[in-house]
Amino acid sequence: MLEELLELGVKEAEYDAWLINIDEGDQFGSGFVDINPNSKIPALADHSGSEPICIFESGSILTYLAEKFSVFLPKDQPERAETFSWLFWQMGSAPFVGGGFGHFYAYASEKYEYAINRYALETKRQLDVLNQCLATNHYIAGDNYTIADIAIWPWYGGLVNGWQYGAAEFLSVHEYEHVIRWADEIYARPAVKCGRRVNRIQGQPAEQLRERHDASDFFRILN
Repeated sequence: MLEELLELGVKEAEYDAWLINIDEGDQFGSGFVDINPNSKIPALADHSGSEPICIFESGSILTYLAEKFSVFLPKDQPERAETFSWLFWQMGSAPFVGGGFGHFYAYASEKYEYAINRYALETKRQLDVLNQCLATNHYIAGDNYTIADIAIWPWYGGLVNGWQYGAAEFLSVHEYEHVIRWADEIYARPAVKCGRRVNRIQGQPAEQLRERHDASDFFRILN
């Protein structure tokens, strides 16, 4: 979201991205808990005003930034309501993909067939819901790119592109042609390519930018 704002020329969206390494328990440190008492990433501290404003939960952060900079959130109905419906759909649905399917399929020390099948079916149902939506909409909420796309793409775009859990074949993601079209189009956005590298500590070294404090920080991984 912040890289999209900068791509639009919104200089006030310049930001510092600090790595919170959850494998090392950074999320439980007092400095982070002061921003997010729930000890989860992401969290945002806006220091642009006279007093810091702390926001946690990705849907809340996206809404805050969209309203602050008047972009990626329609002002008129029904597009505004549609955007919020899909944003909150992601908030309620993604835990079934990550904490459910991803956990039992990729991370659990023991493989439980029932749990894998249960969450795989739910994940495929969600992909089908998106596929039907994108069969008639260019973007999630209509003709325009919104915070709904920004929230949904990292989870479901990652699934159909084979980046998450090594489960593309297992989930038969080739069946969701409209989701694939949408995912590929969003991945082509320059801001998305930059944003995916921020706070990244896995994958190829050229894809990793542990911390980002200035646009010039990308030069050493993009060039």
